[in-house]
Amino acid sequence: MAMLLSALFPAGALPQQGYQRPPKAVSDVLDAPSTPRATVGRARDVVLFYSPVLYPPIAELAQPFARLAGLRIDKTTNGPHSAPRFNHLVLKRVADGVETKVAIPANFLVSRPFWSPDGRRIAFTHAGNSAIELWIVDAKTGDAKSIAGVRLNGALTGRGPGSDTCSWMPDSKNLLCQTVPAGRGAPPNPPAVPIGPRVQESFGKAAPVPTFEDLLDNDHDSDLFDYYATAQLALLNIEDGTATNVGAPAVFGSVDPAPDGAHVLVERIRRPYSFIVPESYFPREVEVWDLTGQTIYKVASLPLRENVPIGGVPTGPRDVEWHPNQPATLFWAEALDDGNPKKKVPERDKIMRIKLPSTSAPVELARTENRFAGLSFGESGDFAILRDFDRDTLRGRAWFFNPEPDPSKTWTFHADKPNQKTLVWDLSTQDRYHNPGAPVMWPMPNGHSAILMQNNFIFLEGEGASPDGARPFLDRLDINTMELTRIFQGESQTYEEVVAMLSAGGRRLLTRRETQTDPPNFLVRESTKFSGGFAEPGSLTQIRPFTAFTDPTPQLRAIKKQLVTYKRSDGVDLSMTVYLPPDYKTGERRPAVIWAYPLEFTDPTVAGQVGGSPYRFTNITGPSELFYLLDGYVVLDNAAMPVVGDPETVNNTYIEQITADAKAAIDKAAAMGVIDPNRVGIGGHSYGAFMTANLLAHSNLFRAGVARSGAYNRTLTPFGFQNERRTIWQAPDVYLKLSPFLAADKIKVPILLIHGEADNNSGTFPIQSDRMFRAIKGNGGMVRYVTLPDEAHGYAARESIEHTLWEMLTWFDKYVKNPVATGTSAAASR
Repeated sequence: MAMLLSALFPAGALPQQGYQRPPKAVSDVLDAPSTPRATVGRARDVVLFYSPVLYPPIAELAQPFARLAGLRIDKTTNGPHSAPRFNHLVLKRVADGVETKVAIPANFLVSRPFWSPDGRRIAFTHAGNSAIELWIVDAKTGDAKSIAGVRLNGALTGRGPGSDTCSWMPDSKNLLCQTVPAGRGAPPNPPAVPIGPRVQESFGKAAPVPTFEDLLDNDHDSDLFDYYATAQLALLNIEDGTATNVGAPAVFGSVDPAPDGAHVLVERIRRPYSFIVPESYFPREVEVWDLTGQTIYKVASLPLRENVPIGGVPTGPRDVEWHPNQPATLFWAEALDDGNPKKKVPERDKIMRIKLPSTSAPVELARTENRFAGLSFGESGDFAILRDFDRDTLRGRAWFFNPEPDPSKTWTFHADKPNQKTLVWDLSTQDRYHNPGAPVMWPMPNGHSAILMQNNFIFLEGEGASPDGARPFLDRLDINTMELTRIFQGESQTYEEVVAMLSAGGRRLLTRRETQTDPPNFLVRESTKFSGGFAEPGSLTQIRPFTAFTDPTPQLRAIKKQLVTYKRSDGVDLSMTVYLPPDYKTGERRPAVIWAYPLEFTDPTVAGQVGGSPYRFTNITGPSELFYLLDGYVVLDNAAMPVVGDPETVNNTYIEQITADAKAAIDKAAAMGVIDPNRVGIGGHSYGAFMTANLLAHSNLFRAGVARSGAYNRTLTPFGFQNERRTIWQAPDVYLKLSPFLAADKIKVPILLIHGEADNNSGTFPIQSDRMFRAIKGNGGMVRYVTLPDEAHGYAARESIEHTLWEMLTWFDKYVKNPVATGTSAAASR
């Protein structure tokens, strides 16, 4: 019998035993309801609450889907596979708190809801058994109805601006939707016999591209992509249910109605397709249509983007958008450096605009010294904020200017050329402490969003990062005098963020507040003092609880957490959150888990800045490392792992720096007296898994490791990884040194590898973990390799989540918590 089992299951291959479940204490936490999300329409009189639905069953993830051109398309509904879903929609009046449940069937799952421009209706989609439906909700009564006879095409949904399946028209009575063309028929069958070899070629033109998943493989895949992605644009009238086709069917990369409701900006994806890049790189026609589908203006005919320089941008118009408060004015950016960030030029980009309808050529609005990073317009037409970004210094700048005073004028955005514009911010994009926040945007009556303005004031909301943790804020800024007034900031030892401004001037706010012991709840804050139409600083003290959600996991309240700061051996400031398990007693030294994710920085003073807040309510979801707390471990969470240096060469000392980071975290927790430094495990996901494998190969700090969905062989990502800017041919020694696959013989402690079999993240193909397992096994190491069927880069199914947690807990219990009992040798002296 033993010989038979040996033949059936060779060394290292174990029979499938089904999904395992973690202890009941873990499952109970996974069962807890999540805090609803909130959204407010332009009318500001009603708040819509909707709850995310977590952990679908594995049977749902296993439904057939097509992997085409970087997309995952559900073959039954023609929508995105495993899209986020929500339920329990509730409308709540701001004035008196009266609640109305949205009248939808029980256990009904919907997409993210979105408001009509007038704030009186809400739309969402529902993936039924065979189609995606459009539903409309009356925001006053909660009545909901579907638009009968319409089958939506959601194949390219949610990839960026203009990619929603449906968009409200400015009249709030119609939606412009992508629908499945009538009479489409069945998908094309693959050829029964190959028609010939597949040929690709390149002649002297560099095409450095990342390693993408789910690409087209052959001509049949191209035909399938056309089949599922081709849509018919249609205007759907929500009052009478009629559908009016707009133009001919096409594969639409984006569809965006103009503010005047008479024009539509479309991007039509066309052939030839590519086998090495996803659909976002495919050729496309950028056009403006009228509502009959006639092209009234062609912005550009963009070629296939296989040859964009590393860290660069494509040539030709990009980031094409409508001006939000003009009837039909387009603006876009174009590179002046051939899209090459290493080319020395006085200006990198120009910003163009055209007012339609027009027979004239577009005019140049501005030029930027650094790479264009965005243009936002105020509610008034004479104010805009332009942003640029310096790739070499990682600094971002923001300028205030008037885009309308002289149509013939071209602005040039240099710090030393201030004419009639104001350089407002010039900061490291990594500097949390000095981040001024982002302008508050607000939907206009035409459905487009603009910077919320009141007279000569705008509003800024931000995280409020500080050495003591984040305290979100809302500021008012005078754009003429640059005087800044803080309207609101949460109290110390709390975390309270602004969800929406419910009245002009910030006199009434909807906020979301939580503490370490109080679950997240929504509040309405009223100003007790205001002048000139604005809330005065510190006056938002009249508080009305708007929700009363109870603690969904009271068993977690005994967990204690503390924000801890310390220094690396070279003086770089570091921080982490130290969590103590619920049964912890003072003076105990517990086994510990470090969970981290490395980040690159150019400035050591910025690298040490604290992120997040220690005063947030502890809520554990998904395959979180915090579940180790329920098994008696101390968790050193989000332990800072900065890698500091010049952006071009920062990874030259990657291993030395993350080793110093890890040692500093262990030393600090040991000095606090809460961990046993000889019983520490390390873990991470994605780039954190890469870190984990390198730490196990190049240090003796840890008993064991857990590496989830990582990349371990950098020769398989030859054109860059994470923020590495060099190719393997430019820095071969770095790529080889940083590949734990090539140091597999040095991994002497147990490592658990977990990977989703359908990982869709660039660079982390499942073969990375497969080859890492074989390398460690082949060198006599201790390794376990678990693959999760149908799971992508992040794990979703309930069965997968539970099994992952069971693996993680079991692994560290065996090799970290009780190393002597299991025969694992003690860690070498550090």
